[in-house]
This record gives sequence, C-alpha cells and structure tokens, in this order.
Amino acid sequence: MWVGLVMTGVFILIALLAPLLQGMGLISSPTALLDYPIHQPPSAEHWFGTTRLGYDVFSRTLYGSQAAIRVVVLATLMSILTGVPLGLASGYLGGKLDRLLLFVMDVIYTLPGLLLSITLAFVVGRGLLNAALALSIAYVPQYYRVVRNHTVSIKTELYIEAAQAMGASTWRILSKYLFFNAIQTVPVLFALNAADAIAILGGLGFLGLGLPEATPEWGNDLRQALEALPTGIWWTALFPGLAMTLMVIGLSLLGEGLNEFVNPKLRQNR
Repeated sequence: MWVGLVMTGVFILIALLAPLLQGMGLISSPTALLDYPIHQPPSAEHWFGTTRLGYDVFSRTLYGSQAAIRVVVLATLMSILTGVPLGLASGYLGGKLDRLLLFVMDVIYTLPGLLLSITLAFVVGRGLLNAALALSIAYVPQYYRVVRNHTVSIKTELYIEAAQAMGASTWRILSKYLFFNAIQTVPVLFALNAADAIAILGGLGFLGLGLPEATPEWGNDLRQALEALPTGIWWTALFPGLAMTLMVIGLSLLGEGLNEFVNPKLRQNR
C-alpha cells in the first residue's frame, strides 16, 4: 500500500507542478508545434526527445499525468455519486425497485468495460467530460453491487430496527446509519477502478476517441508514435507508455493494499 501511495503521490505531484515548471521556464510548452527539431533523440536540451510534430516528449509526458488524473477522478466520482445512492436505496427498500436495478446493473456489468467505453466515446465524441462519462458508466455497477450487498446485510442489525421503532425516516436511516457502514470498501474500489480507468483512457486515446488532439495524453501520444516506431524512433513511445504503466501499477498496489487494510481476514491470513 505504501509503495502504491508513493508512486501515485509522485504522479499527483507532477500533475500539480507541471504548469509551475512551465511558467518558470524549466520545461517547454506541451502544445508548441515545430519549435524544436523533429524526431530529435533524447539529449541535454530535450531529455525525452521530440516527436514528428516537434512536441517536446518530456513536457507532454508530464502534462499527460495531469490529463489522466482529471479524467479518472471525474469518472470515478461520477460512478460513486451514481452507484452508491442507488445501492443504498435498492438494498434498503428492496421489492420491485431492487429487482429492476439488479437487472439493469447486471446487463451493464456483463459488457466489457473497454468495449462499453469505446461505444459511448464514439457516440458522445471527444472531450474531458465526455471521456469521463464514457469511463464512469462501466464502474457504476461495481459500486452499486458492493453497497447494495452491504446494505442488505446491515439493515437487519438491531440499531437499524431501533431507529425504525423510534420513527426515523427512510432518508435519516440511509444517511446516518447505513451510509458510513456500507461504503467501507468504496476507497478500495476507487483505487482499483482508477488504475483500470488509466488503461482504458489510454486505449481510447490510442483509438482517437479520448481527449482532443492538442491535449497532452499518453494514449494519443502512443498512437502518433506508432508510425515512427519501425524506423527506430523509440523515445516517442517509450516514455508515455512507461508513465502510463507506472501509474497503473501504483494505483493497483494502492488498491490491493487498501483492500488488505480494511479486511482483517486478509491481514490474519498474511
């Protein structure tokens, strides 16, 4: 967990400091076209080299973390804000609402996340909000199922029955007594889904369905680097791909560590 936290923290720090470093003149603009030699290999002037359009690979790699964090955080927050309330209501109220939501979520859950995201991204178009929306739909069923199952097991506890006997409203029971007990594993899902969303966002960018063309994004940079890779231009693909891989590994380690932290049985088995 600590290794994953450090790796994730490094990328968050890079995303926050990138505009400041550019303002100080320490890194180049990630969208400055043809100001530098085309396909220049890594050097003291351009640490990660340049692309066929004259982009500085180092600055685009740094700014790529900013784009990834924005989209992933927005997508996972949208999934949480949709899946958690639906899971609470479905698990507590039951009945036809529960059966209907279970059917809808099972249908969404059976679809591959990448395929669903590609389809939605193709329909809604490119853009920050559109990419986050395309990613978030695939994760809503996960939050819904986890919160619903916790709610079903918790709502029979004595303190819930006592609150009902005292005349507490449904909203008060959901918000005060069930909510904080039912979301204990949500941070674990958040970290794991964020890792998966980084990879899917890279896939959307690689297919030209992610963020706008001028936005520094690792998947889009990999797509542009693919044409020059057979000619020996390796640096335009290596550094964005390495950054994306390390961020996915960091978030995955953080999620697995959080899962062990919140689950006493896993700690005992270890």
